[in-house]
Amino acid sequence: MQFVEANGARIPAIGLGTWELRGRTCARLVEQALKLGYRHIDTAQIYENEREVGEGLRSSRVKREQLFVTTKVWTTHFAPNDLERSTKESLTKLRLSEIDLLLLHWPNPQVPLRETLGALARVKKAGLARHIGVSNFTVALIEEAVAGCPEPLVCDQVEYHPYLDQTRVKQACARHGMALVAYSPVAKGRVKNDETLARIGKTHGKTPAQVCLRWLVQQNVAAIPRTSRIERLSENIDVFDFTLSELEMQHVSALASPKGRLTDFGFAPKWD
Repeated sequence: MQFVEANGARIPAIGLGTWELRGRTCARLVEQALKLGYRHIDTAQIYENEREVGEGLRSSRVKREQLFVTTKVWTTHFAPNDLERSTKESLTKLRLSEIDLLLLHWPNPQVPLRETLGALARVKKAGLARHIGVSNFTVALIEEAVAGCPEPLVCDQVEYHPYLDQTRVKQACARHGMALVAYSPVAKGRVKNDETLARIGKTHGKTPAQVCLRWLVQQNVAAIPRTSRIERLSENIDVFDFTLSELEMQHVSALASPKGRLTDFGFAPKWD
């Protein structure tokens, strides 16, 4: 497994996203992923599956110090006292004494960002989180967050796949020693019928999804593909035994389009 290093954090390059995974399925997939060699598991308060993720972590019998677990604070808990309380709730559900990476899930203009970041930094200082970061932050918000946070931020978790150009966000992260973590890295499954990706994959004996994930890994981006299928778990982590050429990398990047974004809500910030 490769790692993406950022401001003191070592983030396993491929992790398991758990959005929309529920109940026994969620616990079983987390356990199975860890048995296959995954060490990075991503959840969030709003996913309502932290308890099941915790069950999967325990059933896998993987040592705690080998795991990298991320959860995200929902926007309704950004007031300082609420942020701390909800983080403790997340830890109780996960049955962990600390989270490896705690993120602000989406920007929330209703609460001053500096206050929320102050609370996030306190949670880290109190030993509830080893590392802290943000998610769905634009370039302007990254700048504001870095300036306003008393502790280093290790990443911005954003939607990133071949159809969405995130060069500017990636550069902003790099300027501040932060990692980019990609959610929906295989564009919610849309890549499987892509001719360019299929052609490149054929050269390497790999699937379009594996080409996507490899493209991200070679940019030093961590990716958290979500799947509810066990066989897909092994496919998604099997991306460390081939390398895309410079030209192949360019061909994948050229798939980006202005309409490439798949996750957009009314409360989303004004994207770059």
